[in-house]
Amino acid sequence: MRTLQVAAALTDYRVILIGSAVNQVDLSRLRNVEIVQLPPDTGKDHVAISHDDCIPDTFHYAPLDVPKIKNRMAILSALFEKESPMILVVDVSVEITLFARLCGIPTVVICQHGKRDDLPHLMAYQSAALLIAPFSESLYIGDRNWVYDKTVFTGGFSRFRLNTRAVENTRNIAILIGAGGTSITKSLVEHIARQSPTFSFHVLGEEMPGSKARNIIWHGTVANPEQLLKSAAIIIGNTGHNTVMEVASLNKRFIGIPEERPFEEQVQKAQSVAGRAGICIVQKEDLWNSDWTKMLDNLSCKIPDWEGVIIPDAINKMANAIIEAGKSFFEP
Repeated sequence: MRTLQVAAALTDYRVILIGSAVNQVDLSRLRNVEIVQLPPDTGKDHVAISHDDCIPDTFHYAPLDVPKIKNRMAILSALFEKESPMILVVDVSVEITLFARLCGIPTVVICQHGKRDDLPHLMAYQSAALLIAPFSESLYIGDRNWVYDKTVFTGGFSRFRLNTRAVENTRNIAILIGAGGTSITKSLVEHIARQSPTFSFHVLGEEMPGSKARNIIWHGTVANPEQLLKSAAIIIGNTGHNTVMEVASLNKRFIGIPEERPFEEQVQKAQSVAGRAGICIVQKEDLWNSDWTKMLDNLSCKIPDWEGVIIPDAINKMANAIIEAGKSFFEP
Protein backbone atom coordinates (compact mmCIF):
# COMPACT_ATOMS: atom_id res chain seq x y z
CA MET A 1 0.00 0.00 0.00
CA ARG A 2 2.77 2.42 0.96
CA THR A 3 4.82 1.67 -2.13
CA LEU A 4 1.94 2.12 -4.56
CA GLN A 5 1.04 5.48 -3.08
CA VAL A 6 4.61 6.74 -3.37
CA ALA A 7 4.92 5.35 -6.91
CA ALA A 8 1.82 7.32 -7.87
CA ALA A 9 3.59 10.47 -6.69
CA LEU A 10 6.62 9.72 -8.91
CA THR A 11 4.80 10.08 -12.23
CA ASP A 12 7.75 11.87 -13.90
CA TYR A 13 10.02 8.90 -13.20
CA ARG A 14 10.25 5.29 -14.26
CA VAL A 15 9.52 3.08 -11.26
CA ILE A 16 10.40 -0.61 -11.02
CA LEU A 17 8.75 -2.63 -8.26
CA ILE A 18 10.84 -5.61 -7.18
CA GLY A 19 9.60 -8.38 -4.92
CA SER A 20 8.20 -11.86 -4.49
CA ALA A 21 4.53 -10.86 -4.70
CA VAL A 22 4.55 -7.90 -7.10
CA ASN A 23 2.83 -9.93 -9.82
CA GLN A 24 -0.34 -9.46 -7.76
CA VAL A 25 -0.16 -5.67 -7.97
CA ASP A 26 -2.75 -3.82 -10.05
CA LEU A 27 -0.81 -1.39 -12.24
CA SER A 28 -3.75 -0.21 -14.35
CA ARG A 29 -3.52 3.33 -12.93
CA LEU A 30 0.27 3.47 -12.72
CA ARG A 31 1.56 3.77 -16.28
CA ASN A 32 5.06 4.70 -15.11
CA VAL A 33 5.47 1.49 -13.09
CA GLU A 34 6.70 -1.96 -14.11
CA ILE A 35 7.45 -5.04 -12.08
CA VAL A 36 10.31 -7.48 -11.65
CA GLN A 37 9.18 -10.69 -9.98
CA LEU A 38 11.66 -12.42 -7.68
CA PRO A 39 11.53 -16.06 -6.60
CA PRO A 40 10.89 -16.48 -2.88
CA ASP A 41 13.96 -16.84 -0.70
CA THR A 42 12.59 -20.00 0.90
CA GLY A 43 11.08 -23.14 -0.53
CA LYS A 44 9.25 -26.24 0.68
CA ASP A 45 11.30 -28.32 -1.73
CA HIS A 46 14.64 -27.32 -0.26
CA VAL A 47 16.03 -27.20 3.25
CA ALA A 48 18.79 -24.71 3.93
CA ILE A 49 22.02 -26.03 5.36
CA SER A 50 22.60 -24.76 8.88
CA HIS A 51 26.14 -24.19 10.09
CA ASP A 52 25.80 -22.91 13.63
CA ASP A 53 29.50 -22.18 13.85
CA CYS A 54 29.53 -19.70 10.96
CA ILE A 55 26.38 -17.60 11.32
CA PRO A 56 27.53 -14.04 10.60
CA ASP A 57 26.56 -11.23 12.94
CA THR A 58 26.21 -8.91 9.97
CA PHE A 59 22.98 -10.40 8.57
CA HIS A 60 19.54 -11.31 9.85
CA TYR A 61 18.94 -13.96 7.21
CA ALA A 62 21.72 -15.61 5.24
CA PRO A 63 21.12 -19.38 4.94
CA LEU A 64 23.48 -21.51 2.91
CA ASP A 65 22.74 -23.54 -0.21
CA VAL A 66 19.29 -22.16 -1.04
CA PRO A 67 19.06 -22.01 -4.87
CA LYS A 68 16.27 -19.45 -4.90
CA ILE A 69 18.39 -16.97 -2.98
CA LYS A 70 21.11 -17.28 -5.61
CA ASN A 71 18.44 -16.72 -8.27
CA ARG A 72 17.15 -13.63 -6.49
CA MET A 73 20.60 -12.08 -6.24
CA ALA A 74 21.38 -12.91 -9.86
CA ILE A 75 18.19 -11.18 -11.01
CA LEU A 76 18.98 -8.15 -8.88
CA SER A 77 22.59 -7.82 -10.04
CA ALA A 78 21.47 -8.11 -13.69
CA LEU A 79 18.85 -5.44 -13.08
CA PHE A 80 21.41 -3.13 -11.47
CA GLU A 81 23.69 -3.55 -14.49
CA LYS A 82 20.91 -3.01 -17.03
CA GLU A 83 19.02 -0.14 -15.43
CA SER A 84 21.76 2.01 -13.90
CA PRO A 85 21.84 4.85 -13.14
CA MET A 86 19.19 4.08 -10.56
CA ILE A 87 18.47 4.50 -6.89
CA LEU A 88 17.03 1.61 -4.91
CA VAL A 89 14.40 2.19 -2.24
CA VAL A 90 14.55 -0.72 0.21
CA ASP A 91 11.53 -1.52 2.33
CA VAL A 92 12.98 -3.01 4.50
CA SER A 93 15.65 -5.70 3.94
CA VAL A 94 19.08 -5.28 5.51
CA GLU A 95 20.56 -7.91 3.19
CA ILE A 96 19.28 -6.26 -0.01
CA THR A 97 20.53 -2.87 1.21
CA LEU A 98 24.04 -4.20 1.74
CA PHE A 99 24.01 -6.19 -1.50
CA ALA A 100 23.03 -3.07 -3.46
CA ARG A 101 25.82 -1.12 -1.79
CA LEU A 102 28.34 -3.82 -2.80
CA CYS A 103 27.04 -3.44 -6.36
CA GLY A 104 27.56 0.32 -6.21
CA ILE A 105 23.84 1.17 -6.17
CA PRO A 106 22.80 4.04 -3.86
CA THR A 107 19.94 3.15 -1.55
CA VAL A 108 17.17 4.82 0.40
CA VAL A 109 16.11 2.69 3.36
CA ILE A 110 12.65 2.83 4.92
CA CYS A 111 12.82 2.78 8.72
CA GLN A 112 10.34 1.10 11.04
CA HIS A 113 9.62 1.31 14.73
CA GLY A 114 11.33 -1.19 16.98
CA LYS A 115 14.72 -1.75 18.56
CA ARG A 116 16.95 -1.52 15.50
CA ASP A 117 20.33 -0.90 17.07
CA ASP A 118 21.71 -4.34 16.17
CA LEU A 119 24.77 -4.64 13.91
CA PRO A 120 22.92 -5.58 10.67
CA HIS A 121 20.54 -2.64 10.93
CA LEU A 122 23.32 -0.20 11.78
CA MET A 123 25.39 -1.41 8.81
CA ALA A 124 22.42 -0.98 6.47
CA TYR A 125 21.62 2.45 7.84
CA GLN A 126 25.25 3.51 7.55
CA SER A 127 25.52 2.34 3.95
CA ALA A 128 22.29 4.04 2.84
CA ALA A 129 22.27 7.44 1.18
CA LEU A 130 19.15 8.38 3.14
CA LEU A 131 16.77 6.98 5.74
CA ILE A 132 13.03 7.66 5.54
CA ALA A 133 10.55 7.09 8.36
CA PRO A 134 6.93 6.97 7.15
CA PHE A 135 5.68 8.52 10.38
CA SER A 136 5.91 11.80 12.25
CA GLU A 137 8.97 12.83 14.21
CA SER A 138 6.75 13.08 17.31
CA LEU A 139 6.32 9.28 17.17
CA TYR A 140 10.05 8.62 17.14
CA ILE A 141 11.33 6.53 20.07
CA GLY A 142 15.07 6.24 20.63
CA ASP A 143 18.27 8.21 20.99
CA ARG A 144 18.88 11.40 19.03
CA ASN A 145 21.96 9.93 17.36
CA TRP A 146 23.36 9.77 13.83
CA VAL A 147 20.52 7.47 12.71
CA TYR A 148 18.01 10.07 13.85
CA ASP A 149 19.97 12.85 12.14
CA LYS A 150 20.05 10.89 8.87
CA THR A 151 16.30 10.26 8.84
CA VAL A 152 13.61 12.20 7.00
CA PHE A 153 10.31 11.94 8.92
CA THR A 154 7.54 12.26 6.37
CA GLY A 155 4.59 12.09 8.72
CA GLY A 156 2.02 9.35 8.53
CA PHE A 157 -0.29 8.46 5.66
CA SER A 158 -2.50 5.57 4.64
CA ARG A 159 -4.67 4.42 1.75
CA PHE A 160 -7.62 6.26 3.32
CA ARG A 161 -8.33 9.95 2.98
CA LEU A 162 -7.95 12.09 6.08
CA ASN A 163 -11.33 12.11 7.80
CA THR A 164 -11.96 14.47 10.72
CA ARG A 165 -15.74 14.12 10.86
CA ALA A 166 -16.72 10.53 10.33
CA VAL A 167 -20.40 9.57 10.35
CA GLU A 168 -20.51 6.67 12.76
CA ASN A 169 -22.85 4.37 14.62
CA THR A 170 -21.96 4.73 18.29
CA ARG A 171 -22.67 1.04 18.94
CA ASN A 172 -20.64 -0.34 16.02
CA ILE A 173 -17.21 -1.79 16.73
CA ALA A 174 -14.85 -2.88 13.92
CA ILE A 175 -12.31 -5.61 14.61
CA LEU A 176 -9.38 -5.94 12.21
CA ILE A 177 -7.71 -9.33 11.94
CA GLY A 178 -4.46 -8.88 10.05
CA ALA A 179 -1.91 -11.26 8.59
CA GLY A 180 1.31 -12.31 10.24
CA GLY A 181 -0.19 -13.90 13.33
CA THR A 182 -2.57 -12.36 15.83
CA SER A 183 -4.00 -13.00 19.27
CA ILE A 184 -7.37 -11.70 18.05
CA THR A 185 -8.93 -15.13 17.65
CA LYS A 186 -12.51 -16.24 17.11
CA SER A 187 -12.69 -17.20 20.78
CA LEU A 188 -11.53 -13.75 21.88
CA VAL A 189 -14.02 -12.00 19.59
CA GLU A 190 -16.84 -14.12 21.01
CA HIS A 191 -15.60 -13.42 24.55
CA ILE A 192 -15.69 -9.66 23.94
CA ALA A 193 -19.10 -9.85 22.26
CA ARG A 194 -20.62 -11.82 25.14
CA GLN A 195 -19.37 -9.23 27.61
CA SER A 196 -20.78 -6.37 25.52
CA PRO A 197 -24.22 -7.38 24.15
CA THR A 198 -25.28 -3.79 23.38
CA PHE A 199 -22.48 -3.38 20.82
CA SER A 200 -22.35 -4.83 17.30
CA PHE A 201 -18.98 -6.25 16.26
CA HIS A 202 -17.98 -6.17 12.58
CA VAL A 203 -15.01 -8.47 12.01
CA LEU A 204 -12.81 -7.89 8.95
CA GLY A 205 -10.03 -10.19 7.81
CA GLU A 206 -9.60 -13.91 8.12
CA GLU A 207 -12.79 -15.93 7.72
CA MET A 208 -14.03 -17.18 11.11
CA PRO A 209 -17.67 -18.20 10.58
CA GLY A 210 -19.79 -20.33 12.86
CA SER A 211 -20.37 -18.04 15.84
CA LYS A 212 -23.85 -18.08 17.34
CA ALA A 213 -23.47 -14.62 18.83
CA ARG A 214 -26.08 -12.33 17.31
CA ASN A 215 -23.96 -9.22 17.73
CA ILE A 216 -21.04 -10.46 15.60
CA ILE A 217 -20.98 -9.91 11.83
CA TRP A 218 -18.17 -11.76 10.02
CA HIS A 219 -17.26 -9.86 6.84
CA GLY A 220 -14.19 -11.87 5.85
CA THR A 221 -11.63 -10.19 3.62
CA VAL A 222 -12.93 -6.84 2.37
CA ALA A 223 -11.15 -5.27 -0.60
CA ASN A 224 -12.15 -1.73 0.33
CA PRO A 225 -13.14 -1.53 4.01
CA GLU A 226 -13.15 2.28 4.26
CA GLN A 227 -16.91 2.81 4.51
CA LEU A 228 -17.32 -0.04 6.97
CA LEU A 229 -14.56 1.34 9.18
CA LYS A 230 -15.98 4.86 8.96
CA SER A 231 -19.27 3.62 10.40
CA ALA A 232 -17.54 2.19 13.48
CA ALA A 233 -17.19 4.19 16.69
CA ILE A 234 -14.18 2.14 17.80
CA ILE A 235 -11.65 0.01 15.93
CA ILE A 236 -9.90 -2.92 17.60
CA GLY A 237 -6.72 -4.22 15.95
CA ASN A 238 -3.04 -4.94 16.29
CA THR A 239 -0.50 -2.14 16.36
CA GLY A 240 1.19 -2.76 13.03
CA HIS A 241 2.13 0.32 11.02
CA ASN A 242 -0.62 0.16 8.39
CA THR A 243 -3.38 -0.47 10.92
CA VAL A 244 -2.33 2.42 13.15
CA MET A 245 -2.04 4.82 10.22
CA GLU A 246 -5.40 3.77 8.78
CA VAL A 247 -7.14 4.25 12.13
CA ALA A 248 -5.47 7.64 12.48
CA SER A 249 -6.51 8.67 8.96
CA LEU A 250 -10.11 7.82 9.80
CA ASN A 251 -9.79 9.65 13.15
CA LYS A 252 -11.19 6.70 15.09
CA ARG A 253 -11.02 5.60 18.69
CA PHE A 254 -8.65 2.67 18.89
CA ILE A 255 -7.99 -0.35 21.05
CA GLY A 256 -4.51 -1.52 20.05
CA ILE A 257 -3.10 -4.96 20.82
CA PRO A 258 0.67 -5.24 20.25
CA GLU A 259 1.79 -8.58 18.83
CA GLU A 260 5.19 -10.20 19.06
CA ARG A 261 7.16 -9.12 16.01
CA PRO A 262 10.89 -8.97 15.24
CA PHE A 263 12.64 -6.13 17.09
CA GLU A 264 9.48 -5.38 19.12
CA GLU A 265 8.09 -3.30 16.27
CA GLN A 266 4.44 -3.39 17.36
CA VAL A 267 5.32 -2.86 21.02
CA GLN A 268 7.17 0.33 20.18
CA LYS A 269 4.48 1.49 17.75
CA ALA A 270 1.95 1.09 20.56
CA GLN A 271 4.22 3.09 22.90
CA SER A 272 4.46 5.87 20.33
CA VAL A 273 0.68 6.52 20.36
CA ALA A 274 -0.19 5.43 23.91
CA GLY A 275 -1.55 8.06 26.26
CA ARG A 276 -3.54 9.93 23.63
CA ALA A 277 -7.24 10.48 24.19
CA GLY A 278 -9.41 7.82 22.60
CA ILE A 279 -6.56 5.32 22.36
CA CYS A 280 -6.26 2.30 24.64
CA ILE A 281 -3.44 -0.23 24.51
CA VAL A 282 -4.23 -3.73 25.78
CA GLN A 283 -1.39 -6.20 26.28
CA LYS A 284 -1.87 -9.82 25.22
CA GLU A 285 -1.75 -11.07 28.79
CA ASP A 286 -4.70 -8.81 29.68
CA LEU A 287 -7.04 -9.73 26.82
CA TRP A 288 -9.05 -12.28 28.75
CA ASN A 289 -9.26 -10.53 32.12
CA SER A 290 -10.12 -7.01 30.92
CA ASP A 291 -13.56 -5.47 31.47
CA TRP A 292 -14.38 -4.95 27.80
CA THR A 293 -17.81 -3.42 28.40
CA LYS A 294 -16.33 -0.75 30.67
CA MET A 295 -13.47 -0.16 28.25
CA LEU A 296 -15.79 0.27 25.26
CA ASP A 297 -18.21 2.50 27.15
CA ASN A 298 -15.40 4.72 28.45
CA LEU A 299 -13.72 4.96 25.06
CA SER A 300 -17.01 5.82 23.33
CA CYS A 301 -17.15 9.06 25.33
CA LYS A 302 -13.66 10.16 24.23
CA ILE A 303 -12.75 12.39 21.31
CA PRO A 304 -9.82 10.65 19.57
CA ASP A 305 -6.56 12.60 19.49
CA TRP A 306 -4.43 11.73 16.45
CA GLU A 307 -3.07 15.25 16.04
CA GLY A 308 0.24 15.32 14.18
CA VAL A 309 0.18 11.63 13.27
CA ILE A 310 -1.21 11.96 9.74
CA ILE A 311 0.35 14.66 7.55
CA PRO A 312 -1.61 15.58 4.39
CA ASP A 313 1.54 16.08 2.29
CA ALA A 314 3.45 13.06 3.63
CA ILE A 315 3.40 11.06 0.38
CA ASN A 316 4.81 13.94 -1.63
CA LYS A 317 7.41 14.56 1.07
CA MET A 318 8.59 10.95 0.75
CA ALA A 319 8.60 11.10 -3.05
CA ASN A 320 10.58 14.36 -3.03
CA ALA A 321 13.11 12.96 -0.56
CA ILE A 322 13.73 10.01 -2.90
CA ILE A 323 14.05 12.32 -5.90
CA GLU A 324 16.52 14.61 -4.13
CA ALA A 325 18.60 11.64 -3.03
CA GLY A 326 18.79 10.49 -6.64
CA LYS A 327 19.72 13.94 -7.88
CA SER A 328 22.58 14.13 -5.38
CA PHE A 329 24.17 11.19 -7.21
CA PHE A 330 23.16 11.59 -10.83
CA GLU A 331 22.91 15.32 -11.49
CA PRO A 332 25.85 17.74 -11.47
